[in-house]
Amino acid sequence: MTDETEQTTEAANRTADGPNRATGGPADERTAGDRSGSDRQDGDGPPGADPGGSDASDGSDGSETVDRLRTVLNYAVLAGLLLLAVLSAVQLYWAISRTISTFVVYEYRAPVQAAFNLVVLLVAALGISVQLRRLTGSDASE
Repeated sequence: MTDETEQTTEAANRTADGPNRATGGPADERTAGDRSGSDRQDGDGPPGADPGGSDASDGSDGSETVDRLRTVLNYAVLAGLLLLAVLSAVQLYWAISRTISTFVVYEYRAPVQAAFNLVVLLVAALGISVQLRRLTGSDASE
C-alpha cells in the first residue's frame, strides 16, 4: 500500500469508530489490536501479515471457552462456600439456643431467646436490603 492509501484508510477507520466512541457503543471496548481477521480489510495490518487475517482469530475461541469455564467454576466454588456458610449459621444458631437454655435461669430464657432471635432477624433484614440495592442498582455509592 502507498502512504496516501494508508492515511485514507486510517482516516476512514477513525471516522467509522468516532460516533460509537462518543455514544459509548460497542467500539469503546475494542481497540485496533483486538480486531479479529474478519474485521480487517485485505491489506490491513502489519507488513508481512496474512491478508486474510487467519492468524489473528485462531486463539479467540479457546480463550473464550477458558474464560467461560473459569467463570462457571468460580460460581460453583461460590455456591459451595455459601452452602457451607448457611449450614454453619444454622448450627451456630442452634448452639447459641442450647447455650441460652443451659446457662440462663428458667425465668429469663424466653426473653433472652426472643432478644437473640430479634438480633438474627435484624441482621438478616440488613443483608436482604443490601442485596436488593445491589440487584436493583439503586446504591448511591455507584
